[in-house]
Amino acid sequence: MLVGVPKEIKNHEYRVGMTPTSVREMIKNGHSVIVETNAGIGISASDDIYRAAGAEILDTADEIFAKADMIVKVKEPQAAERAMLREGQILYTYLHLAPDPEQTKDLVNSGATCVAYETVTSRFGGLPLLAPMSKVAGRMAVQAGAYCLEHPHGGLGILLGGVPGVDPAKVVVLGAGVVGTHSTHIAVGMGADVWVLDNNADALDRHWQHFGRGTNTVFSTADALEKHVLEADLVIGGVLVPGAEAPKLVTKEMVNQMKPGAVIVDVAIDQGGCCETSHATTHAEPTYTVNDVVHYCVANMPGGVPRTSTYALNNVTLPFAIQLANKGAKQALMDDEHLRNGLNVHAGKVTYRPVAEELGYDYVSAEDAFNG
Repeated sequence: MLVGVPKEIKNHEYRVGMTPTSVREMIKNGHSVIVETNAGIGISASDDIYRAAGAEILDTADEIFAKADMIVKVKEPQAAERAMLREGQILYTYLHLAPDPEQTKDLVNSGATCVAYETVTSRFGGLPLLAPMSKVAGRMAVQAGAYCLEHPHGGLGILLGGVPGVDPAKVVVLGAGVVGTHSTHIAVGMGADVWVLDNNADALDRHWQHFGRGTNTVFSTADALEKHVLEADLVIGGVLVPGAEAPKLVTKEMVNQMKPGAVIVDVAIDQGGCCETSHATTHAEPTYTVNDVVHYCVANMPGGVPRTSTYALNNVTLPFAIQLANKGAKQALMDDEHLRNGLNVHAGKVTYRPVAEELGYDYVSAEDAFNG
């Protein structure tokens, strides 16, 4: 199979779909790889390093999309990229379709086979291709929040961990999953007063076992959410409903009553955000304010640390990419139910139920889509 790796074009996105190490592994499995020039510049991988790994370097994304049997990316294809997809081509990347009807429409119309990293599952449970970026984003969320709490950046002017004789910031983490766990790890390490809310008692129990009295765990109800969000200096939104739009836990009314200079870091923004006042921002302009509450809603947070993120991502995406290349899309997806759960669109059909229900498409199972 001919595998194509275009340069990412989303605002301030410096990751790349395949590292030189991954390229070499793909070639070792008998495939060919074409890479757009300078695609790896953000991870300090020059064209010569990719050539040494066995890739052919092409000048434009147009050439990559026109020639490749499978496109391997990081972020969802932008409009210009979606226009280059073709029937039968495999697209393997993050998609986050539920809050993005325009992208979904374009992918359906393309006729391509679109496998989303964020809905591939594991026999051990969880979302293994989403987890590394959730870990990165969770850790970055605390860094971003601490920065935004500084007065020159619109915040309260409070040091996250305080100092002897002065209280630390109250950090409220919504969700005790991967984002929440890694946010808590950093926030505790910085000395913050950390409160974690979740409506899953088992998740709270795991969190308690991991952190003990280092944090405070609260079962999430409307009353608990309102109380703790209104008291918070920093709110980190880390909730996830796999493949579906994030629930709006923080309402406009709650934002209006928060402390002036408080900060919301909405890590759930890829799935539409968990705050009613959230909208996606970029690394170029990461924040905005609503009623003096600073909102940080960068939709590709891990893109800010591309070397860490790209290598962490490739560790988990490469084995599935090799399956797709070795067997072809149909056989690979039929053989592996966990990879099959990543199929969101195939040949004009929406094959992931939460996306179909969210956006009003008829749901077609992967089996029916391939055999219909």
